[in-house]
Formats: sequence, structure tokens, C-alpha cells
Amino acid sequence: MKKIKLEILGLSPSQSQAGSFALVLGEELGNRRLPIIIGVFEAQAIAVQIENIIPNRPMTHDLFKSFADGMNYSLKEIIISDLKEGIFYAKIVCTDNLREVEVDARPSDAIAIGLRFDIPIYTYEAILSEAGIVSSSSTDEDEDEEQDTVRETLQTKGSFKDQIRDLSFDELQKMLDDALSKEDYEKAAKIRDEMGRRN
Repeated sequence: MKKIKLEILGLSPSQSQAGSFALVLGEELGNRRLPIIIGVFEAQAIAVQIENIIPNRPMTHDLFKSFADGMNYSLKEIIISDLKEGIFYAKIVCTDNLREVEVDARPSDAIAIGLRFDIPIYTYEAILSEAGIVSSSSTDEDEDEEQDTVRETLQTKGSFKDQIRDLSFDELQKMLDDALSKEDYEKAAKIRDEMGRRN
């Protein structure tokens, strides 16, 4: 299967769920983005490495790196390998120069470890096609008015998923574009899931 290289575009706090973050990955040579919702501790492990912060004591992912280095294992790549019922799965590809091993992991852990080894992150075209989000840049006044109408429609009680269930596909697309322009990747992921459910 064709692999697509990803890069980390951002990490933003969840606006609707305390303790959650949206980790946004983007394809290196394209405009699709892959938002993955992760927990606060996983987000911290990734942020610490991105910001080159050295903790007082090693974190679990640092321990993994020390162990792998001590056993002469090197890591080749991280692969976001599967998507089942809205849950992403990942693999860490390791080698001792004699054999190659794929270790199952949560994407957040795999990426936190991958950052410490400075190795590339990949996914497959099928996953990016299913869960990737593309922003269509458009600034027509008519569309702005329609987005305002959609926002007013959502000023009702009930969960966000319940609120968007009755919207048309075009309204969902406009909401998705609006969420992406505001970099609200958690909302974008929920809209993407609802659109995917209808296909």
C-alpha cells in the first residue's frame, strides 16, 4: 500500500471536552489534514519534545528511547496504520539490523516516541481519504450569510453530534470549512465523521 508522509501541524486544546487535545497531522505534499483527538498526558508528552523541554525525570517515552538505545534497536518510522469505528491505530517499525519488527501502539504514544527518535510519520492513502479533511478556501458573502444561518440553527439544546445530524451535506461542508479556517480541528473531526457516516 502507498504510504503518505505526514508532519505535525499543531496541537490545540479541546474546546468541548476537558482533558482532550486535537493533534493535527498534515500530508507533506498536499493540503489534507488528519486531526486525532488525544488525552492531556499524551499531548504533554508530545509538546515537551516539540518544545525541546527536558523534564526533571524521564517520561515513559524517554524510557522507551533509553531502552531501545541500550538494546541496539533503532526506529525506522511511525505508521498510522488503521482506522476502525473512529479510532486510529498505529505501528512503530523497529529494527536491530537483522530483523524488522512492527509494534502496535496508540498514535499519540507512537508519535511521542517517534519525535524522540526523529523519524518520519506515515499513513496510508485509504486512511487519509476516509478521515482526512480538506479546506476549500472561499470568501463569498453569500456563503458567510449561510454559515451564520447554520450557526443560529445550532443554538439549540443537545450534543453537537445531535445538532449536526439534521443538517444538509452542503451545510456540513460549510461548517467544516468554517471550523478549519478557525483551526477548530476537534469540531472539524466531528463534522467529518458525520459526513463520512452518510457516505
